[in-house]
Amino acid sequence: MKDRQAPLRLGLRANAVQFTLLVAVNALVGGVLGSERTVLPLIAEQEFQLAAYTAAMTYIVAFGLTKAVTNFFAGTLSDRYGRKPVLIAGWLAGIPVPLIIIWAPAWEWVVAANVLLGVSQGLAWSTTVIMKIDLAGPQRRGLAMGLNEAAGYAAVATTALATGWLAAEHGLRTAPFLLALAYAALGLGLSLVFVRETHGYARFEATTHHGRHEQGLANTRILALTSWREPALASASHAGMVNNLNDGLAWGLFPLLFAAAGLSLTEIGLLSALYPAVWGLGQLVTGPASDRYGRKPFIVVGMFTQAVALALVAMVDSRTGWAAAAVLLGAGTAAVYPTLLAAVGDVAHPAWRARAVGVYRLWRDGGFAVGALLAGAVADLAGIRAAIWVVAAVTAAAGVLAWVRMYETHSRSTLV
Repeated sequence: MKDRQAPLRLGLRANAVQFTLLVAVNALVGGVLGSERTVLPLIAEQEFQLAAYTAAMTYIVAFGLTKAVTNFFAGTLSDRYGRKPVLIAGWLAGIPVPLIIIWAPAWEWVVAANVLLGVSQGLAWSTTVIMKIDLAGPQRRGLAMGLNEAAGYAAVATTALATGWLAAEHGLRTAPFLLALAYAALGLGLSLVFVRETHGYARFEATTHHGRHEQGLANTRILALTSWREPALASASHAGMVNNLNDGLAWGLFPLLFAAAGLSLTEIGLLSALYPAVWGLGQLVTGPASDRYGRKPFIVVGMFTQAVALALVAMVDSRTGWAAAAVLLGAGTAAVYPTLLAAVGDVAHPAWRARAVGVYRLWRDGGFAVGALLAGAVADLAGIRAAIWVVAAVTAAAGVLAWVRMYETHSRSTLV
């Protein structure tokens, strides 16, 4: 008599072991990204003597553009070939990144490494998001995204702090990036051996889903819905892009602003870690809270909070003031980040949800490149503080747009 396969069950409790493993895997994905937050802007300035801000931020442009495009294909590939192969491909692309940066004889090598990093992050982070949405089901999607993004950005923060200390003790190049190499090797091993395929959970949920748009949508239709036609999906894409636009500014210019004020490497590492730490841990509150109170309030308030925080960074000139601004910026980002992903999961049909997440992340992570180009150009013309004021205004405008156009998605999760 053959054993029957246990029926699939949606929900965090029913899939606790696999979900927890995926949280740990995404923490490692975030740790690889965090290895650059403190030290790479300083490497650009001190080791490669890049005086122009636009030139120094080319690695963020390369990363943002590559990650944005890879996000789109990650959704399509995970629907076609399964989630796990895409996750493993992401880790394989990430393994060479720290080695290239350690050995780079010219800045162009660092930019090339960040192209690979964009591919790696686009495949691996996108897939862990999709897999958690598959497992969680519709009721606890905000909590699932809060846990996912909290793990990733808490790891960004702790790694930014650790690499600041490592750079102060052992130099800017080798030691900080050996930590990233260890993360990538461990992430690849866990994904190969222990992570299970979750695509079947999305197919199972699709059998109970009812909405206006059914399963057989072409990629061009999904792109149009998520980019401009469907109000909630498009609003999420626009807000996500601006969110990462201001993160691109923070990543590329904040360490240079702090260094110009005379702060030490350890102090810069602490400030660079504070923002993603609050961002990461705050999502443990905002993700599940959006399951109870709705997505839109957190998205709108979060965008306005980020704008106020950026204005504060531009106005103050002290460690205490910058620390307060970093906490506020992290809180605003925490309000936005998991709720945008949850809103996309609310609206999109399970059959094409992975592709909708890919399109959303295409726009969101394109914000890295837009932010780096915009902030770098304004900083070259008028200084770092002027660039921060411009990005603060753009962020406030995105909050207004979400307030006007977006509807509440959590109570209407079967709309599409």
